[in-house]
Amino acid sequence: MDFRWKPYVPVARRRVKAARAVAKFKKSGATLAPVTTGRGAIARTFWGSAWCRNLERYSDYANRLPRGRTYLRNGSVIDLEIAAGTVTAQVMGSSLYRIKVDISPVPARQWQGIARDCAQSIDSLVELLHGQLSTSVMERITRPGTGLFPTPKEISFSCSCPDWAAMCKHVAATLYGVGPRLDAQPELLFTLRNVDAKELIARAGEGGPPIQKKPGSGRILDASKLADVFGIDLAGPTPPPRPVRAAAKVSKKAPSPRPAKRTSPQRKAPRRSGR
Repeated sequence: MDFRWKPYVPVARRRVKAARAVAKFKKSGATLAPVTTGRGAIARTFWGSAWCRNLERYSDYANRLPRGRTYLRNGSVIDLEIAAGTVTAQVMGSSLYRIKVDISPVPARQWQGIARDCAQSIDSLVELLHGQLSTSVMERITRPGTGLFPTPKEISFSCSCPDWAAMCKHVAATLYGVGPRLDAQPELLFTLRNVDAKELIARAGEGGPPIQKKPGSGRILDASKLADVFGIDLAGPTPPPRPVRAAAKVSKKAPSPRPAKRTSPQRKAPRRSGR
């Protein structure tokens, strides 16, 4: 393997090379799953954003993560696949590199603890995958160290590039690329950690009757989200019109007769005496 440093490839050239590589793969009949991001945050949903925040917690990754974000935004991740315990990717740099990230399964005891703590609060898989549960439940699932997200000790990786760093920018771009993928398919997080999200629903109600509490605003899916999930119109029936109150009857009084107009008596003209 050639470990000499290759010259820096500007972003514009890297994008052109990535487009050519994608076209070549498509011509050969291969199916690619590129990761694309727009401006602003890399991930936009609860699960995608939580994954990225978890990466940024660890000082082990602090030096390489910014370059990984740049590569991801530039469209360098032309393929990313998530399977049980594994993330594989192809990232365009000075050449096209192949990356493999291995993530250990969630320890059985840790997963049972998550399921036990959330048993009385998770009623719906739709709520879970959309991050629409109470804040306390989501914090428990994403708790550093004992939640569902992996720690650096549970992550190992390799890249075909010549960079000898603990984490190269291509691996960093791959790890960040998981975030946008979870935006579209949050269930892949459970696949990646080798656990079944349905177990959380199956254990609902264990340990006593469910706690009676008012649902927070985060637990309620609005009609537009439910319509997207189930593909049905949830507009609901039109409420009946309110009855119109009858106006109060006003009794009409006969108009009082106007007083007769007084006329002043006519004065008689004095008689003239004839002389």
